[in-house]
Amino acid sequence: MTPESHVLTSCLKYLTTRGIYHWRNSTGAVRIAPGRFIRFGKVGSSDIIGCLPDGRFLAVECKAPRGRLAPEQSAFLEKIRSIGGVAAMVRGWKELDTVLRCEGYSDDGPLFHEGIRGENDNKTTEKNMITRRN
Repeated sequence: MTPESHVLTSCLKYLTTRGIYHWRNSTGAVRIAPGRFIRFGKVGSSDIIGCLPDGRFLAVECKAPRGRLAPEQSAFLEKIRSIGGVAAMVRGWKELDTVLRCEGYSDDGPLFHEGIRGENDNKTTEKNMITRRN
């Protein structure tokens, strides 16, 4: 797995655990015959797309520690923000958690105790998730 894949995987697991509706958004092209390609996805769109419980659009671009946004990715995130959505570039699930909390999203759902496998700690597994007590 690439470092960016680790970040993406940890963010997907985090959103699933928080109960936030989301999906992995793929973009690219596939060759279907010599010289023929089918392109899919919007250029610059984020790695993760979703909808927060309050109805706001969610766009999350996952980057490795040294990764940088392409101009199309920056433009996409800014567009989502300009129309009232939540859009961010993150380098791990903890940054994503911070973004969501700053945007006013918190709930009494599961929290992560130590971390998630795939982000700076290959020994941490899903069993490290704990549920907040009422």
